[in-house]
Amino acid sequence: MHPKNRIPTHPGVILREEFLEPLGVTQVDLAAHLGVPLQRINEIVRGRRGVSAETAWLLAGALGTTPEFWTNLQAQHDLAASRPERSIKRLRRTG
Repeated sequence: MHPKNRIPTHPGVILREEFLEPLGVTQVDLAAHLGVPLQRINEIVRGRRGVSAETAWLLAGALGTTPEFWTNLQAQHDLAASRPERSIKRLRRTG
């Protein structure tokens, strides 16, 4: 469990630091291997784009992970980044 004030690492950072750099693979290489535009990979690595379900499947196949690995990283990041500042009281049945 992450502290409430910390946003989990964006999946693009994980992609770059845990996969691309250790493998010696460039973003250009990965984009070509996956058959996707370089811009898509670059925007993910820079944290400007999320990992879609389609991209999760592609990354999983290329990197020996599961698509859930990538979608879970993205979901955790998105949930923490969009946490509302105010709390909402639980809805109760009326009447």
